[in-house]
Amino acid sequence: MSASYITFPQIDPIIFSVGPISLRWYGLMYLVAFGLAWWLANRAASKPNSGWTEQQVSDLLFIGFLGVVLGGRIGYVLFYQFDHFLTDPLYLFKIWTGGMSFHGGLLGVLTAMAWFARKNNKAYLQLGDFVAPLIPLGLAAGRLGNFINAELWGRTTDVPWAVLFPGAGPSPRHPSQLYEFALEGVVLFLLIMLYRRFSPPVGALGGLFLAGYGSARFFVEFYREPDAHLGVLSAGMSMGQWLSLPMIIIGIGLITFAYVNNAKTPKQVVKE
Repeated sequence: MSASYITFPQIDPIIFSVGPISLRWYGLMYLVAFGLAWWLANRAASKPNSGWTEQQVSDLLFIGFLGVVLGGRIGYVLFYQFDHFLTDPLYLFKIWTGGMSFHGGLLGVLTAMAWFARKNNKAYLQLGDFVAPLIPLGLAAGRLGNFINAELWGRTTDVPWAVLFPGAGPSPRHPSQLYEFALEGVVLFLLIMLYRRFSPPVGALGGLFLAGYGSARFFVEFYREPDAHLGVLSAGMSMGQWLSLPMIIIGIGLITFAYVNNAKTPKQVVKE
């Protein structure tokens, strides 16, 4: 192993405290994620003929936030701590112990979207296209929070940019949180915004998000340290890769369906 590495910067996870209340960097990242989603959603809703009102945007973000928190916690417990849950069902409610799953949060958001679509008479696939650009920058903020917390680090390596994380042993590791920040966050956001300029058919934008995130997460998992209590699962893949694989398949299928369905849509005939 090379002796060349970057020492993790000394960052206090608590920004400031007022009595028993503390503001942590990770909590701040959640606020940043929500703020970015709110700004992007209102910007899209303000365009002419968007079909959205400010109240609808507020309702969507509120129910979406609940979906993230509830789904993220339930998903983490069921996907990553199921044995613990079986021995202690109340563990599900011990949120102060930490533990959130993106894939669980995604399922929570999809469920919240179904409720919102029915209540507001919105087409589900169109709603998915509206929501898709709102997520990646929030993911980027969350991954920065993971890095600041020195958690979810990568596998040991000797690359020049390897980081020696506190609590991760004597060997430097891939800063996989920053890989996810770049790929799942910044790159995916830019791809979605660029693709949107080409006016893709309904459902394709949501499909791009699913396939894009799934692919990015699947790739980064090769450099991210698997959960110690799970390790590498069957076929040499981690839990994160197994959960991301359906996203890739569904995302590609959704894009294909969008273009096939668009091709079958009757075009307006202009009579001379």
